[in-house]
This record gives sequence, C-alpha cells and structure tokens, in this order.
Amino acid sequence: MIPAAHTSLAGRLNTLVIDGSTNAGRAELRPRGELVRGCAEVLDKTLTALPDGIRRVELDMAAVVFMDTAGLQFLELLDAYRHRRRIPVATARWTGQPRRILELAGLDTTDPLRPAPRRTGPEPTPPASSVVALERAEQLHLLRAEVEQLRQALASRPVIDQARGILMAAHSCTSEEAWTILRKTSQLSNTKLRTVAAALTAGAESDGPLPSVEVRTALRTAVRSCLN
Repeated sequence: MIPAAHTSLAGRLNTLVIDGSTNAGRAELRPRGELVRGCAEVLDKTLTALPDGIRRVELDMAAVVFMDTAGLQFLELLDAYRHRRRIPVATARWTGQPRRILELAGLDTTDPLRPAPRRTGPEPTPPASSVVALERAEQLHLLRAEVEQLRQALASRPVIDQARGILMAAHSCTSEEAWTILRKTSQLSNTKLRTVAAALTAGAESDGPLPSVEVRTALRTAVRSCLN
C-alpha cells in the first residue's frame, strides 16, 4: 500500500491509496480516491515495488470516485509499463464520473487499455486520418470543459450548502425549498449562484456586509414566490 497526499477538489486533504496483493505471478491492485495531479507518481511507486516474477497486473477501479485529465497520464503510465515489461495489464469496473471521462476521451469504458481492434480493410487515407484527429481533439476539448465544470461545482458546494442552511433557518423551509430560492434569486438578479450563496453567507455574520441591492430584491421576490 503506497499512499500519496494531495488536496482534493473540495478543498480537503485527500489521499490516493493503491492497495494490492500478489498471487501466483498475478498482481491485483485496488486504487482508492481520485485520479488527479500526483496519481501517476503513486502508480509508478506501486509498480516499481512489485516483486520480480509478476506476469500479469490487474486493477480494480471501482473505488476511484473522481478523475480529471491527470487520469489519462495514469493510463499512459500503465500502458508504458505493459509494453516495457511485455505482460498483460488490465483495468476493470470503471464507474460514475471516471467512466464518463473515459467516454468523452473516446476510450473503452470496459478497459481503456484494451488494444484497438485491427483494421481488416485498407489503411485510411490522409483526409480520413485528419478527420479522426479533429474528432479526437474535439473529444479532448469536451473532456477538459467538463472537468473544469466539475471543479467549479465541487469548489462551490460548501458555500452553497451553507447558504441553504441559512435560508432554512431564516424561513423555516426545507432543503429543497432553500435550493429553489437560491436558484430563483440567481436568475432574477442575473448573478451566479455561487456569488449569491457567498453574499448570503457573508451577510449572515454579525459584522458581515449586506448582499447587493439587486440580490436582496431578488431574494425577497424568490422567497415570496417559493414559500407563499
């Protein structure tokens, strides 16, 4: 078990750990945590520590809960290890957000290390290759955009949860009603949801600044609309 600490997207200290065992020349590895910056280094240490005589490496990815573009480096390292050692290396049980990232990257979600099927027809012409390259570039662009959206959402979650709690206490409403009030306030004031939540959270402090006039007006309208 070889851990490496890093800061998670939610701002907490998190750890990527790769548990594992070996049996009859087969190494079974079980990563836990997030495939973000530093994950390739953890994997490299784990692979280096494997005993001699390993003839196959299998990774169970079920406990990996998040993956950004650094996860592609994780896969590249596995692929390089496979070719260098000339042994089978496989990953399995991708789920949730990491599986979606594999889809966006155009990789096999069952096992992204699986070799692409051999072509039975003639080699593609240069124009076709250019189309494939453009398609892959577009997939990677969408991947980066989705990862960035996930980063922003995770970074915003704590302050939004605090704002919901403030609204629930102030107006004796449910969590769902508080969420609806926040969204409606954001729409009416043409202000980002996270900015509205941060303004409400700061204004709840004893000496905190009041939200802007636009946000306060929108908030009153949203409360009347949602609770009356």
